[in-house]
Amino acid sequence: MIGAVLAAVPLAAIAGPAWADPGAPATAPAPAPTRLTLPVPTGPHPVGTVQLHLVDRSRPDDIAGPGHFRELMATVWYPARDVERYPPAPWMPAGALRAFLASAGFSALVPLAPLTAGHVGAPVRRSGRRLPVLVYSHGARSHQGDHTIMVQELASHGYAVVTIAHQYDTYTEFPGGRVAVPGGGPNGPTYPGNYAADIRFVLDCVEQLAAGCNPDVERRQLPTGLLGSLDPHRMGAFGWSKGGTATACATLADKRIRAGLSLDGPMDMSPPLAGDLDRPFMLMTAVHTRTEPLVAHFWSLLRGWRLDVQAKGAVHVSYGDNEALFPQAAKLFGWSGQQLQDAIGTLDPDQAVKIQQAYPLAFFDQRLRHRRGHLLDGPSAAFPAVKFIP
Repeated sequence: MIGAVLAAVPLAAIAGPAWADPGAPATAPAPAPTRLTLPVPTGPHPVGTVQLHLVDRSRPDDIAGPGHFRELMATVWYPARDVERYPPAPWMPAGALRAFLASAGFSALVPLAPLTAGHVGAPVRRSGRRLPVLVYSHGARSHQGDHTIMVQELASHGYAVVTIAHQYDTYTEFPGGRVAVPGGGPNGPTYPGNYAADIRFVLDCVEQLAAGCNPDVERRQLPTGLLGSLDPHRMGAFGWSKGGTATACATLADKRIRAGLSLDGPMDMSPPLAGDLDRPFMLMTAVHTRTEPLVAHFWSLLRGWRLDVQAKGAVHVSYGDNEALFPQAAKLFGWSGQQLQDAIGTLDPDQAVKIQQAYPLAFFDQRLRHRRGHLLDGPSAAFPAVKFIP
């Protein structure tokens, strides 16, 4: 079924396989031997990237057993000085990618996984001022790379972006080749509140990097210029789906987050989100709009600058990499136009990519860098699908 193929192709990073098409053929044609691609970021700087292995010793890990603590992989994306001698980073770590596809019986699709614009270990571009920092939180049973278009776009415009792999709710790979997959049972640390605690711990690690200390537990060598290059006084956060809810939770709890962005977060917390928030917060909604009581409740907590935009025809995955990758998969597998729409909605894919490149950048530029643009003032002729929800 097409739903099985869609769930198996390493593009989805979704909360659930909600795309099955009963009219689809039982099998898909073998894909052509080509690699999928991501859009090139539009910023003036090349992009570097490095992975960090982090352990939060304030949080015991009952699943791993006595003596173990909450363990995360994180990836830092940043503007680079020179990338020519540094290899491009994969969209998803090789071991995690293989495990993900093997779980669905589609290991043959591993060679199709895209590369990113990030170059592993490239030296950091230093301009005399520290880099503003953004922390990204993925969705349920997803992975760090599912919003790479957005992440590398922000990095190309001068941000350091730290993406988190939330252990027990993601496919990721640790040093030495150990692969982690979603699991941990019903009581595993996979609730939005656990994600929010991860975000706050990563903020601690950003502060260590800013102070010249390496938080990587193996103390592996970091790219030249990374230590001391981050600005702990200009930090923001964003996330998709469950990660959007976690971003809201973390922003409410931690004043170090000076601006927050939720990409279609359902705001489903137990207990519900509470407390007034006087710092800027932006919603990019699609399915989880303010017609839902939990989203409306969170909106009512916002006492500072706030904005809610929604793209006509968008679905839950429309603000992520799916909009660039699924049209390519559709050609490879011979999907019909309807099947593609069932996967990514009716929003034009090219417009969707431009939206996710432009609006988060405009928000964080305005709120962390005090760069006054006009994109967030109201509807734009350049983005006719985007409407502002009062």
